[in-house]
Amino acid sequence: MKQTLLLAAALVLAGFSSFSQTPAAPAPTGPFIQAPLPYDFGALEPTIDKQTMEIHYTKHHKAYIDNLNKAVAGKPEEKLTIYQLIKKIDSQTAPLVRNNAGGHWNHTFFWNVMSPKKGAPSGELLTAINTTFGSVDKMKDEFGKAAAGRFGSGWAWLIVKDKKLAISSTPNQDNPLMAVAEAQGTPVLGLDVWEHAYYLKYQNKRPDYVKAWWDVVNWEAVAKNYAEAMK
Repeated sequence: MKQTLLLAAALVLAGFSSFSQTPAAPAPTGPFIQAPLPYDFGALEPTIDKQTMEIHYTKHHKAYIDNLNKAVAGKPEEKLTIYQLIKKIDSQTAPLVRNNAGGHWNHTFFWNVMSPKKGAPSGELLTAINTTFGSVDKMKDEFGKAAAGRFGSGWAWLIVKDKKLAISSTPNQDNPLMAVAEAQGTPVLGLDVWEHAYYLKYQNKRPDYVKAWWDVVNWEAVAKNYAEAMK
């Protein structure tokens, strides 16, 4: 028992949780920091492979944060939360800030709308999906078209717009909270369709990735996002 407790303490000190063994986020070097993943790198397999998750989180997401911190250093933006900064982004925002702020917010959101725990829409969210799209399957079909049809890199979103659900997509690291978005609204679910999110496992078969991804959607988190957006 004593050895087990000592091992657990050592893991925590090394930046690992004793139950997930996911490395903690790197020490912050600026106002914007990377939160730990809510699950370990391999938790979403076979839908998303461990290597892709590790590279995506430790390389791509971290690079957005590092570059954002450099871009806002010594400027008023460094005193804002990431949400406040995203809401201020418009066509006049410097690309370095726009792209990296979007990359940080989008990825943080993305990690938290996924889970190894299986689930399905329920309650008010399910009612809204059925009212807007006719069924969950029809919603998935429309979402899949937005995700697969996004030319180049970008995101697909389920959003609340004017108190109703809608589906949209954005290029690069834009999102529906930004004034530059073609369809503005509050995201309740988002999917990364940049190639780095799926290429190791799915190669150029983006529709296969989109279809498989529904198996790891965190519907509890989506329901909470929907409830918040409807307030």
